[in-house]
Amino acid sequence: MSELKRTPLFESYSKYGGKTIDFGGWELPVQFSSIKEEHDAVRNRAGLFDVSHMGEIFVEGPDALSYLQNLLSNDISKIQVGSAQYNAMCYETGGVVDDLLAYRLGENQYLLCVNAANIEKDYEWMLSQKSGDVVITNRSDEYAQIALQGPLAEEILQTLTSENLNDIKYFKFKDNVVVAGHQVLVSRSGYTGEDGFEIYGQPAAVIELWDEILEAGKDKGVVPAGLGARDTLRFEACLPLYGQELSKDITPLEAGIGFAVKLTTDFIGRDALAAQKEEGLKRKLVGVEMTGKGIPRHGYKVFKEGEEIGEVTTGTQSPMTKRNIGLALVDASKVEMGTEVEIEIRGKLISAIVVETPFYKRVKN
Repeated sequence: MSELKRTPLFESYSKYGGKTIDFGGWELPVQFSSIKEEHDAVRNRAGLFDVSHMGEIFVEGPDALSYLQNLLSNDISKIQVGSAQYNAMCYETGGVVDDLLAYRLGENQYLLCVNAANIEKDYEWMLSQKSGDVVITNRSDEYAQIALQGPLAEEILQTLTSENLNDIKYFKFKDNVVVAGHQVLVSRSGYTGEDGFEIYGQPAAVIELWDEILEAGKDKGVVPAGLGARDTLRFEACLPLYGQELSKDITPLEAGIGFAVKLTTDFIGRDALAAQKEEGLKRKLVGVEMTGKGIPRHGYKVFKEGEEIGEVTTGTQSPMTKRNIGLALVDASKVEMGTEVEIEIRGKLISAIVVETPFYKRVKN
């Protein structure tokens, strides 16, 4: 059995009571206090996540734009320097290699933040599709990343920097920002459905920032948060998780992220997705809520009038509302809003209903 990878912040976990698990080959904290407490902190105050396991792949050179336009599903030409864009990287079939954030650092310089479990696969795929005058570099080991998320995130982080954080709008970023004496990249983005920032920097700097941010936000109720809360938060906001809502067998259109697919551009997988859109989706991702007793879990089968029509991709009891809810990939012709279905739980069919998503949406000030 191979040894689990650790982020630069690993030694900091025990100081805050972190309980670690194997997450895609990484030893990461599932929780520090409890998933419910950390979830509540992010929704109402702020939580700090170690996301240093995520990958950083740089694309640079005169042909960087044309290369990425061919590689990614969104319209890369729309990204201004200082902006980020959500993307899917697809196979010719329309299935997903990975979903990622693309940052435009300079005229011919981009940073792709990719999912941890997919770093090597993504890098190899990107190299295999290389064309033109472009340099592709996996620099994941050179970076650590933390995410401060929640309604008080800006207020807390502002105490540690002279940079006006209000100037960094949603899906914008600034590089070389000095936070508590450390130069970092600060991006207004996240994976929780809340306002907040993702901070990239050298490992030594981020290790110190972890403690400094928690200390600065102590009186505001900021807490360290783990993978458990990260998952329940992103799920309530219906943000997809690769391997569950997205995969090589699930297209961006089926997963409901068609906003990140621009069929006016010519990218790998475009023809397959255009055909899928023209023919109409055979499968789609929907929200389900249990009306019977039980919690829908990943992989549970979904039935309608005794016929299997799909399966649950993610499900849990919502920490916010206590509703037993899930996302399910189902036969698109069989369901609409309000359709009654059944979820197979331990061999029994339990009643549920198709409901609106997202389950949670932040009220913006």
